[in-house]
Parts: sequence; structure tokens; C-alpha cells
Amino acid sequence: MPSLNDIRSTFLDYFRRQGHEVVDSSPLVPRNDPTLMFANSGMVQFKNLFTGVEHRDYKRATTAQKCVRAGGKHNDLDNVGYTMRHHTFFEMLGNFSFGDYFKEQAIPYAWELITKDLEIDKSKLLVTVYHTDDEAAELWKKVAGLPDERIIRIATNDNFWMMGPTGPCGPSSEIFYDHGDHIWGGPPGSPEEDGDRFVEIWNLVFMQHEQFEDGSRVDLPNQSIDTGMGIERVAALLQGTNDNYATDLMRALIEASANQSSTDPDGPGKTHHRVIADHLRSTSFLVADGVMPSNEGRGYVLRRIMRRAMRHAHLLGVKDPLMYRLVPELVRQMGGAYPELQQAQALISETLETEETRFRQTLDRGLRLLDDELAKLPDSAELPGEAAFKLYDTYGFPLDLTQDALREMDRSVDTDGFDSAMAEQKAKARAAWSGTGETQDATVWFDIAETQGTTDFLGYDTEVAEGQILAVVKDGARIEKASAGESVQIVLNQSPFYAESGGQVGDSGTLSTEIGKARITDTKKVAGVFIHLAEVTEGEILSGAGAELVVDPDRRGAIRSNHSATHLLHEALRERLGDHVAQRGSLNAPDRLRFDFSHNHALSADDLAEVEAQVNAFIRQNSVVETRIMTPDDARAIGAQALFGEKYGDEVRVVSMGKAKTGKGADGDTWSLELCGGTHVRQTGDIGLFVALGDSASSAGVRRVEALTGEAARAYLAGQDRRVAEVAAVVKAPQGELVDRVKSLIDERKAMQNEIAQLRRDLAMAGGGSASSGPDVKKINGVPFVAQVLKGVNGKDLRGLIDEHKSRIGSGAVLLIADAEGKAAVAAGVTEDMTDTVSAVDLVKAAVVELGGKGGGGRPDMAQGGGKDAANAQAAIEAAEAVIGG
Repeated sequence: MPSLNDIRSTFLDYFRRQGHEVVDSSPLVPRNDPTLMFANSGMVQFKNLFTGVEHRDYKRATTAQKCVRAGGKHNDLDNVGYTMRHHTFFEMLGNFSFGDYFKEQAIPYAWELITKDLEIDKSKLLVTVYHTDDEAAELWKKVAGLPDERIIRIATNDNFWMMGPTGPCGPSSEIFYDHGDHIWGGPPGSPEEDGDRFVEIWNLVFMQHEQFEDGSRVDLPNQSIDTGMGIERVAALLQGTNDNYATDLMRALIEASANQSSTDPDGPGKTHHRVIADHLRSTSFLVADGVMPSNEGRGYVLRRIMRRAMRHAHLLGVKDPLMYRLVPELVRQMGGAYPELQQAQALISETLETEETRFRQTLDRGLRLLDDELAKLPDSAELPGEAAFKLYDTYGFPLDLTQDALREMDRSVDTDGFDSAMAEQKAKARAAWSGTGETQDATVWFDIAETQGTTDFLGYDTEVAEGQILAVVKDGARIEKASAGESVQIVLNQSPFYAESGGQVGDSGTLSTEIGKARITDTKKVAGVFIHLAEVTEGEILSGAGAELVVDPDRRGAIRSNHSATHLLHEALRERLGDHVAQRGSLNAPDRLRFDFSHNHALSADDLAEVEAQVNAFIRQNSVVETRIMTPDDARAIGAQALFGEKYGDEVRVVSMGKAKTGKGADGDTWSLELCGGTHVRQTGDIGLFVALGDSASSAGVRRVEALTGEAARAYLAGQDRRVAEVAAVVKAPQGELVDRVKSLIDERKAMQNEIAQLRRDLAMAGGGSASSGPDVKKINGVPFVAQVLKGVNGKDLRGLIDEHKSRIGSGAVLLIADAEGKAAVAAGVTEDMTDTVSAVDLVKAAVVELGGKGGGGRPDMAQGGGKDAANAQAAIEAAEAVIGG
């Protein structure tokens, strides 16, 4: 009996022998189809090859594609566990031709693989074709020898595939397996077709037309093949059952659940084990592909799946978290085919344990509330919508979880009442937001968030993706299109562009559609809506169109390096200066980083050098940068630092980097541990280099360090080297002796300046003549008076010159005016025996007025002042003489 792993290998090996490229499964989060929440078929990753937008070096491919259907249009969540074939996670095996071969080879490939390699009984098989597809019907007769009664023509869209309203399309052909007349059901197209007897195992899509908006179709120049075979259904029939949950893989997970819960896998808890086994696969693969539980978007769907499984574990009577203990068995079963499970095993286990621990804290309270509400109602009455909304709003129970709990009681929920309560809450939130005054045009963004949802951020693990344009906004109003030359704001359902927050600047890049291009200059965020500031450069950008989104990789890389370096810098400052250091602001831009922190004193050169050295040591350590989702309280409990100014919700991203015995983190060996929603390098070595430019005061009690990383840091140091070399050449000294040489030159310059200043003073005292004569002394009203205008003398030297003149004349008053590049400094001095007759303050005040200044002051024996215009020096002297003359 072949195992599920055997079947996967047989399928891929068969098509490898037929010249197909074996392509790895794409991630569950589609990067090339913004209309999908999760990859739900094998063709998703090849969409652009089918449309001709992309070309690769192969024309035929085969895959085992992981798929999830638990949200949006493709949602099987409510049925999982209650039927034999519904799953949230499944594998789709497929072979694809991109204009290489068509029906005449696709049908023989399918028949040979099924009947020879997989040895499925031919007599149990029948096929369907689109009712007008005579070519396919004839090929089935020729290749498989099927009679007309086992080739069923279907006239509905069940056998006609379309990529969308327009674009590639074509008929399909499905292969069914008959499990026998002991099971109820009829063949496709019959009234009993919904039974379990006849099960579709493979679908072959023949892409042969292109459909236009008017409904017309033309044949595609390159006709293609897209097939899909559900591995779980094929495994069931090859293992002698029609129940997917009885296959070897699912049975192993079910038995692991039973063992860990000490319950019977086939007893009263059978459905619970099925739900747990299925949801274990979907949640583990989603986490491995970068989806983390949250309250919106894909993260919300993941949380719904997790909590549904956890409620079923609770119904089994399990008291402690269960699902994380099942991860090793899942990795044993599927890790060989999907190595991402092995790589992410620790993260998957931690995420499941954390989420289940949190959920169990509220589950009992929520179920008690549900029981209390039901006790108020007549038997079989539906639960009021307000009560269901309270469960959702207060206890985190999504509506479908409440419906699932009631389903076992044959009861339902008043969904209209739930929707009304939800609408009322949104109205209140909208009113609260409009009163914050955070942005003048907040109304339009709130409208978009309310009607079309928030933006799903993809940028933690990709810089290229596709998104659907939800709105084009100009001057605060939505418009249908924007043309080349217009500046607009664009909202998408999902985006790899980071929106400015937490000190990290917004991303820039390009947006392209089939008929237009735009340059994204910045990205902002309001009410969960990412606002892409755009300049349309070509054609037109239409609301509702699909768009290819490309983040500027070099700019993002530089920002990412600066942001991660900020975390290392924060911890280095705390270690050097003390635990009082806390962030008080930051900027993570492409060209630099800036970090403000609480500290009362300037950093010494040794402080800055030590901090810089420590950051670079952890960069060289090249440790992996890890991210986890936690509650704020749990994050702080393990030592995580919260960032200043950030608003935290129920969950936070906790970023850890560096290994050191610091006592932080769950294992106590993490150096930097911070709450942060920004983007970061994968390993600290990606930062490259860190250079601290200096320390300055930002505000009272807050210091600021600015720094560079990566290429900017290298360029800065290279520039410093060039400048040092130039200085060494100018002063004619080897670089190793440069400091001593510069000090020597500075000392020489100071000595020369002192000598020049003394010579100027000597010349001033001499009145321009010999040092012994000095300026003339005149008597005014019996007071000896000396006045002089000096050029080339600094104002600060006037006081010394005043004292020298007072000593020379013995008794009297002195007025000196320094003329420095047109501006004037004035000083007056009076010997002690004359201060009762004349005041130096009065002399200065009189002179200052004539020099274009105001005030001036000092003591009766010495005063100083200044003015704007030294050209009036003579008038100033005369004003002073008038004061003495009375």
C-alpha cells in the first residue's frame, strides 16, 4: 500500500521523466495574485507564465503545491472535521505546459500515470468533458478506451475554467473514481452527484481561448495545460478507503493527538482529532511561510484556524496546550518534502504554545458567557447577535467559532444582529478617530478601511509582490483613474512597502499595471490603510486594477541596516552608561540613523568609542535576527525594551539579535531584545559596518547619537582617510606623526598670535610712534584726558591697554575705541583720584550713542560698550570730551 509520500514521489518522478522541471511549491502567501488570500491551486505561481507576462527557461513543469482554503472565496473551514474530504490544508499535484504540449499529450500522461505508475483500476474510472469539447472526448476514447457512457459531457462551468472575467480560459476534463455501490452517490451530472461514491481525483484544464470584455473569444496562439490532482483523495483510494482522514499521514497526526491527549482516536472525540490534525498542518505551514497570528488579514485567518483547533482540544478535556506537542510528528511526516517545516520548527512550536496559552486564559470565560446567554433562551432558540458580538469583541471569539460551538447543539446565531453590532462599533470608532485631529483627510482613509479593509503588509519577507488597487485618492477625494504627470495617493489590498512608523521612514519604489506606471515616493499609514504617495509616470493608473509592486531594494536594504543597528546601539549605550538609558526618539533613514536617549551628560570620546566597538563586535558575530509575536506583557517579562512613542496592541513583534549572557530572552542568552514593528536584516553581519558620528544634546536630559552603517559608513571612513592623507601631505608629515605635527603647528601659531598681540599693544601705547612717547594728553576742565582709535586690536584687549594708559598718565581719564572691520568696541577708564569728578560709565554711554550702539556699563573706574559703526569714532571722542567738560 503506497504511502502519501510515495504517491507524491511517484507523481513528480513520472513527470520528471517526461521532461518536466520539478519546481518547489510556492509560499502559501501568493506574491503574484493579489485577489487570493492564500495559494489554493498549483497554477497560482505560474499565472504570469500562462498570460505571457513572465518567461522562464522551461516550458513544462510539475509541482507538489501546498494549498490553504480557509478565508475569502475559497473557505472550507466550517466543514473541516465533519466530512471525509474537506481540509483547510491540502496538497495539489500538478503538471503544466506553457505553450509546449496540449490535449494530445496531457490526456495520455494522466492516463498512463494513474493506471500504470499508480496502478489504479481502469474499470473504476470515468471522466467528464465540456459538452462541446469533442476533441477531448475522442482522445479519451482513443487513449483510455473509455466507452461513451463513461465520458460524461457537462454543459456547466464545472467543466469550463476561466482565470477571470477576461483573459485565458478553456474547457476542462475531470477524472473520477468510483468507490463502489455500497456508498451513496451518483456520477457527475446526476441528481446524486453530491454523494461520496464518485470522487474527482484529477482535473485537466485546457487553456485554449482568450476571452474579451464583450464576451467574445479567440484561440490563444500558445495553448497551455494546467492540471491538479488532490493527493489526499488519491491516497485514500490507493489505501482502500474513501476517507481522507484514514490515510497514513492524517492517521499518524490523529494518533499523535490521541496519544498526547490520552483519548481514543476513534471514540467520541473522533471529530475533534480530525480538526486538530487538519488545522495542525495549515497553521504550521502558514507560520513557516511567514504568517503570524494577528487581528486582521491573513494573520486573523490563521488565528481563527488555531483557535478552532484549540477549542476542539479543550473539548477533548485537555488542560494544557496541545498543538505545539504535535509539531514533531508533522515534521517527521512532511519535513522531507517541505524542508521549511524543519527550518521553522522552533518558531512553529513557540507560536502555537503561546497562542494556545493565551486562548485558554479566555476560553473558559467565553464559554461560560455563552452558557449564560443560552440559559436565558428557550431551547433551540438562536443566539442573539449582540451576545455573539460580545464574545467576539471582549473574548476574541470570531463568529465562526461561536457558530461551531453552537453547531454541536443544533443551534445558530442571529448573524444580522451580529452585523448590526459590528456596524455600531465601527461607527463609534470612526467618530473617535475623527476627533483625534491626526490628519485632515482621515475621513477618506477610514471610509476605505471600513468598506474595503486594511492593507496586508507583505514586506517582512519580500520586496516584490502584486496587489489590487483599492482606491486612487487626490486632494482628499477618491478618483477612478490618474494620468501621467498627476500626483496621487494609492491604496492596495496588500503591499510590500513599509509605511512610516516607529522611527523607520516609508518605502519608495515602483508600481506597474498593464496600462500605466507610477513612482512611489513615500508610504504612510492611517487607520491600518497604507497610503502610497505616487507620481504617475506613464499611461494611467486605474482603481480596481492589479499592480506589480517593487520596493527600491537598495534603499530598503540601507534602511533595514540602520534600523537593526539602532537596536544594537541602544543596548550598547545601556551597557556602557547604565540601565537608565531609554529611547526617546529615533530616525531610521536610508542615509543615516539617529537615536535619542535619556542621559544627562555628554558622552566622552572613550564612551563613544566603546559603544561603536561593541556594536561592530555584534555585527561581526553575524547572529540570526529572530522575530516572534508575543503579548506586550510577555515580551517585557523576558526583558524586551519598548520603543518610545509606540502604541502597542494585543500582540507585538519582538526582535532579538546578538548572543550574550545577558539574561534576556526565553533562554537568557539574547543581547538585544526590543518590541519593534520595523523591518530588519536577517543576520547582524548584513549591517556591514557601524560608525558613530558624534554625540550632541537633543533636549533637556536627552542626548542624541548620529551614525552611519554599511556603504555609507565605508564611504565616510574612506573620505576621512583621504582628508587625513591630504593634511599629512600639506604639513609634510607621515600619517603616524600627524597628530604631533598638528599640535606643534598649533602651539607655534598661538605663540605667534601672542607675539603679534603684544606688538599691537606696544604700538597702541606708543600712539603709533616710539613706545616711550604714547598718545597726547590734553586737559579738559582740569582732567587729563587720553583718547585713541586703534585698528587691528581686539575689543578684549582694551581693558589691559586702559590700565597701562592709566599707569602712564598717573591721573586722569582714558577712552579707547577699537575698529574691527567697521564695528566698534569702546572702553573708558578713570584713575581713582578722579572718579568723583568723572565716571567711566558716563564716558562709554556718551561714546556708544555716536557709534550706533546702546547702553554700555561697568564701574566708575572702568566701563565698556560697543557699536555698529566705527566710522564715527571721532564724534564718539568728542561726546566723551563734552561729558568731561560739563
